[in-house]
This record gives sequence, C-alpha cells and structure tokens, in this order.
Amino acid sequence: MLLLTIGAQAQQKRINGFGPAGKLQMAEMAVTNLYVDTVDENKLVEDAIRGMLEKLDPHSTYSTAKEVKSMNESLEGNFEGIGVQFNMMEDTLVVIQTISNGPSEKVGIVAGDRIVSVNDTAIAGVKMSKEEIMKRLRGPKDSKVRLGIVRPGISDHLTFNVVRDKIPVYSIDASYMIRPGIGYIRIGNFGATTYEEFMTAMKKLQGQGMNRLIIDLQDNGGGYLQTAVMIVNEFLSEGDMIVYTEGRKAPRREYHADGHTKLFQGPVAVLINEYSASASEILSGAIQDQDRGIIVGRRSFGKGLVQRPLEFEDGSMIRLTIAHYYTPSGRCIQKPYTKGDQKDYAMDLDKRFKNGEFTNADSIHFSDSLKYYTLREHRTVYGGGGIMPDHFVPLDTTKYTRFHRQLSAKSYIINANLKYIDEHRKSLKKKYKTFDEYNKGFEVPQSLIDDIVKKAADGNVKPKDDDELQRTLPYLTAQLKALIARDLWDMTEYFQVMNETNDIVLKAVEVLQ
Repeated sequence: MLLLTIGAQAQQKRINGFGPAGKLQMAEMAVTNLYVDTVDENKLVEDAIRGMLEKLDPHSTYSTAKEVKSMNESLEGNFEGIGVQFNMMEDTLVVIQTISNGPSEKVGIVAGDRIVSVNDTAIAGVKMSKEEIMKRLRGPKDSKVRLGIVRPGISDHLTFNVVRDKIPVYSIDASYMIRPGIGYIRIGNFGATTYEEFMTAMKKLQGQGMNRLIIDLQDNGGGYLQTAVMIVNEFLSEGDMIVYTEGRKAPRREYHADGHTKLFQGPVAVLINEYSASASEILSGAIQDQDRGIIVGRRSFGKGLVQRPLEFEDGSMIRLTIAHYYTPSGRCIQKPYTKGDQKDYAMDLDKRFKNGEFTNADSIHFSDSLKYYTLREHRTVYGGGGIMPDHFVPLDTTKYTRFHRQLSAKSYIINANLKYIDEHRKSLKKKYKTFDEYNKGFEVPQSLIDDIVKKAADGNVKPKDDDELQRTLPYLTAQLKALIARDLWDMTEYFQVMNETNDIVLKAVEVLQ
C-alpha cells in the first residue's frame, strides 16, 4: 500500500508540474520507508545536502549544529567555560595559563596544575580524548564544576569549585613596537571583537611613539567581511571605495569609507602569504588599490566568494555562495575553479609550490586581460586569483627542513617544551622579571635540544645527515625560545621572538625604515 501511495503521489506530482524539490523529497521518503535496512533519516538528508553543495563552488558548505557552534566561537569573541589554556602531557591535562580574572584564576588555580578529575570523574590516566575533556570542562555561564587538582610540590589532592563564565577569545595575536617608530599588529582572524581589539592596540602603540605600522595578515583565513571593512575605513578618506560585491541574484553593493576619522596617517605595510584569504584579501586589496600602503609577502589564497548563512531550526547551517567580491579597482580575487572538482581546488597551493611560485616571483604569470591599475598612482596590479604583493618575499625552503617538519608533526617539539616549562617555570620567572630581560638573556639549553633529537631518534625520526641537522637547529632554537616565552607571558611575546626569523616581517621592517 505504501509503495502504491508513493507511486500515486509521484504521478500526481508529475501531473501538477512539481519540479526537482518534489523529486528529492519523494526519493528521501522512499528510502526512509522502503529501503531494506534501517537508515538514519537525518544523516540521509544531510548527505543529500552535502551532495548538492559539492557540485557547486568550493566554499558553499553544510555544517552540523556542533560544527556551527565550534566555528562561531572563534569569531564571536567568547565561549563559556572555566578559563584556562592547557595542553596534554602524556594523558594528563596541564594548565599552561589561566585567563586573567577568569573563573579558574579567581578560585586559585595556577599554571602547572594538573586537572585530574571533573565532577569526581577521572580524566587523567584513562585515555580520554581531548574533545571529551573539553566537553566536560565547558558548560553554560553560572553553572558549577568541581575540579580535582594535583599541584607539583603538594602531596594532597586539591579540590576547586569553579563557576563557569564567558571566556574571551581574542583575534589580535600580537601588538608591540617591533622597531623604534614602527608598530606591529598581527590579526589572527576577523571576528566580532576584532575591530575593538585593533583600536585598542593602535591606541597603545601610538602612545609608544608609533609613526609607521605593520599589519600582519599571514595565515589569516578571513572571517566577517564587515569587520575588515571597519578596519580599512580607519585608513581611508571619505568616499574611498573599500570593496564591492555582486552576484546573479545579489545586486551590486558597495562599501565606502565614511571619513569619520583618520586613525593613522603614517606609512602602512600589510603582510600576506598563501594562506591569507577572504577578509584578509579585502583589507590588503583595498589598501593596495587605494595606494594607502604597500603589500609585502607572497600571493594570497584567492577566495573572493561571499557566503550567505542559511540556518536550520536544529542549529545546522548552509553557507551558500551568493556573490563575488571585488577590490576598488574592479579586481575579482577569486581564483579559478571547476564546479564540483574539490580535489583540484584543494591541491592549488601544492601546485603553486611545485611550479616554483613560492620561491620565485617570475614563476607567476598573468594575462593582460587581468591587468588593473591602482586608483591614485596608477600602478599595475592583477586580478584572477589572490592579491599579488608589491614586495615579493620568497619562501626559504632551506630554513624549514624535512627533519623539522617531522619533529613538529609528531609533537616532539611541543612535548619537550611542555615538560621543560613545567619543570623550570618558577626558576625562569624568578630569574627573568620581564620579557625584555628574558629576550636578551635567555638561551635555549643544549640539553633541551639534545633531548628532542634523542626522543625523535627513538621514534625513528632522524635527520638525513649532519648538514640537515645543522640547518634545522637555528629555527628550532628560536621556536623553543618563543614557545617558552608564550607560556611565561603570552602570544605577543611569542611573536616578538619568532618575527626575528620571519623573512616577510623583516622585509616590511626594511621597507618602512
């Protein structure tokens, strides 16, 4: 009877002229009700949605409610939890830092503490996944959680009752004076609080005598378009175009500077690389096209598609591409793609590397049809895929050795750092009262390097020869010093160390000087 009913319904839909949507609905109904084995109806529908979107562009996607929540936390600027930064040492959660004035700091939890139980359930020594541990630690604001703590030097187990709260998530990774007169701000992503964070950082740096600025967007995959527009707005004059969007069903929409303020009028350098995308390209494209600053680094990713979020009642979401965005000169930054060919699109950076683009600017070729001109100085710029920098900085392949990549991938570096900071935190804090003292006086002990090389060798991870080992050591040493600085202070101090090895940053400093 069911089969006959569905058949009759199908015939009726054909008669009434119902199109593809009715066909899809009937197919789902048939599988759910008639298929020989039990099926998960929700998963069936989700797979169908994904199947449709996969035939479109690479950035139209479907996300489950859980994925949406995780994705939004980094952009919305907060989540609800206990307020600690932690890492796993073997199978035990070790607190690296407590969030200033956060729930854990308020009750007396300190860096170095081991959280061994949550509400009397053991989380240490039981091979619990990091995701499961985070699920137990997080919870609604004002809810309570009881933490069992083991503290080095104290024999008794400690118990703390923590009241969960909103925990801020910052998108400005670092801000400091990198050289006299030159300020540096690194933006990790463009979230809901990025503009306010940026303005705070600018005010601080201007108070320290900044008259030239570096905005670092390396590895910044984007975020909210409006946030990038708000930041660019601070650097342009009234009426200057920042970006415009246009699609088949989406009419052209232009974003212009309102001229309400000129936050900073000194020279600006924007740093990009092959992982800078979307909102990063809006900012760098506007600065370049309006001749407001220089772009330093390597060609950006090339994501110039605008997604509209379409939410379902269960919290899941489709992010559907509805338009392209264009820089003020009219460049479409979206790199070419074939609909439905996700693999080829994903391999684009790999192809760029093999073609020599990361190491040689002459390997990048643009046709004359992609030629555009900046709006004030009429310099030649190109569309057709990413922002091409004014000052190209090649990737130094000798610095990032195969041996170093393996040490990183298999966590030998981070594990050794975690063990070292756990054993020496108090003595380091006592010896180095400030980061400046640490930066000038601290040298990574040879024993720490030797320990990493030995443990890696035990795991059959070895340098090809002594030459590869020697080429690995300078960057490895800088990385360890930066990681220790991060755990003693914060991310700004990490980048203060690492930036002195970053060729793109150093080139921007050279140009601004």
